[in-house]
Amino acid sequence: MRVEDFDYDLPRDLIAQHPLPKRDESRLLVLRRHSGETEHRVFREIADLLDPGDLLVLNDTRVIPARLIGRRPTGGRIEVLLISPVVGGTSPSREIWRAMLKGLARIKVGEKLSLEGGALTCTLHARLPDGQVHLAFPISHDEVLATLGRVGRAPLPPYIKRPPRGDPDRAADRERYQTVYAERPGAIAAPTAGLHFTPEVFAALDARGVRRTTLTLHVGLGTFKPVKVERVEDHVMHAEWFELPAAAAEAIAATRAAGRRVVAIGTTATRVLETVARQPRWGPASGTTGLFITPGFEFRATDALVTNFHLPRSTLLMLVAAFAGRERLLAAYAEATRLGYRFYSFGDAMLIL
Repeated sequence: MRVEDFDYDLPRDLIAQHPLPKRDESRLLVLRRHSGETEHRVFREIADLLDPGDLLVLNDTRVIPARLIGRRPTGGRIEVLLISPVVGGTSPSREIWRAMLKGLARIKVGEKLSLEGGALTCTLHARLPDGQVHLAFPISHDEVLATLGRVGRAPLPPYIKRPPRGDPDRAADRERYQTVYAERPGAIAAPTAGLHFTPEVFAALDARGVRRTTLTLHVGLGTFKPVKVERVEDHVMHAEWFELPAAAAEAIAATRAAGRRVVAIGTTATRVLETVARQPRWGPASGTTGLFITPGFEFRATDALVTNFHLPRSTLLMLVAAFAGRERLLAAYAEATRLGYRFYSFGDAMLIL
C-alpha cells in the first residue's frame, strides 16, 4: 500500500482550533461499515445508538502538561516537549528526560536552559541520533512532575495555533485537552475520542444498560509520529506502554461470550485490545506495543469504534480505514467535509458500527 492512498483534501478552516463550549455538543457521524450508510447525530445521543450489554473500553491515561517555553542564556526562545523519563537515568537528586526541542540548532551539550521563567532549569545532556535530546534536571522525578503540574502547558498538536506571547488559553487547554475520566499520568497527547464524554453522557449510557471498563495506553510518539515513507509497510511505529487490568480483561471476555459488542473508545484502546488478542491466551497484560494496524488487519477483539477525524496519511487514519474499509471511510470523510464537520483533536466524532 502507498501512503498517498490515505490522503484527502481538507479546507484549513475545518481544523478545530478550540473545543466547543460543552464536550457532548460535538457532532457524531455514524458509519455502518458493512453497508457504508451514514447518519448524522449529536454526541450526547450516543446511548441511543448502542445496545444494553454493550461494553465501552476507555483509555484512562492522563496527559502530562509537558510543553514548556524557555530561554537560553543568550535570551533565545526555545520550546520543549518532554516525552518520557529515561529509565536508568535517574537518581534521587537528578532526573533525565527524553525530549523534543525547538530551537536546538545552536544549543551545545552542557548548556543550561531556563524554562517557564525559571520555574524549571535543565541542561542539554545529550543529542540523540533521531533528532531528540536528553535533558537533565537537578531535581527528582516527583519534583519534575509537581512543577509541570504548576507551570506546564498542554502539549497541543502543531495544527492547533496559540499566540506565541501571552497565553490566554493555557488553563482552558489544560482542562479540555484531557478526558473527564483521566486517571494515570503518562501521556503526551490526549486520547481524543474520549474528549466528548461527560457525566451526563455516562448517566445516559448507564440508564441504557451500556457498561464500561478502562485500560491504559500512554499516548506518545507511536500514535502521532508522521509517516514519512512512501510504502505503508515501511513505517515503523514507536512502542508505547499499555496495561489491560484483570477486571477489564474479564469484562471484555464476558461481553464477547454473551454475544454483545466491545466498543473501543479511540484508536489507542483499539491497539491495546488487538495487541492482547494476539497473545497466546486472553487475559490481563502489560508491556509495550508497536502494533501498526492497516487495511487487511483481522480485528479479533473490537466490534465497534468511536474515533475522531484524523490527519491525512496518518497511522490513525490507516487504523480506522482498516476497521471501516478505506473507500467507505474516505467517502464518509468527504461527506463530513461537505457538511462542515470539525476535524482533528478538538473536532467532531465518528461512531463506526
